[in-house]
Amino acid sequence: MTLPPHPTHPSAAALATLLGEHLSAQQGLLATAESCTGGGIATAVTDIAGSSGWFERGFVTYSNLAKTEMLGVPPSTLAQFGAVSEAVARAMAIGALAHSTATLSVAVTGVAGPGGGSAEKPVGTVCFGYALRTGVTITRRCCFAGDRAAVRAQSVQTALAGLIALATGQALA
Repeated sequence: MTLPPHPTHPSAAALATLLGEHLSAQQGLLATAESCTGGGIATAVTDIAGSSGWFERGFVTYSNLAKTEMLGVPPSTLAQFGAVSEAVARAMAIGALAHSTATLSVAVTGVAGPGGGSAEKPVGTVCFGYALRTGVTITRRCCFAGDRAAVRAQSVQTALAGLIALATGQALA
């Protein structure tokens, strides 16, 4: 679900508030594993009063070494697929659950720009991983337009919207 910046799309604050309502009602706990968003999802969540009741922890794993050491992402997965891949996003999400007591996690890794893109993974490419304690994992790859700030903002919104969909039993669009 791609949410480009637009006045009619819910803000990160509105999405985080809604997510918190759903997780609180379910007694669910969230963990985040972030690379290109640099903690932006955790910031949006912890800006909400009462989030300590449903936000368990956040990992900012910008380097490959951090992804391996903090989340248990296999170096072979990084070598085979690259840091910006659905395979790494999945491993990050699973690692966030393994290293927390959360019931639901999201992971984000991507190329926010302005440099670092390639023909295969242009600037704006962002991969998301979601994991549930039940063993369900979902990944998706999006390509966002705009500058670094826009790519990061869209990534935060997309991550939160995906978490809401999972928390409410809906399929990711």
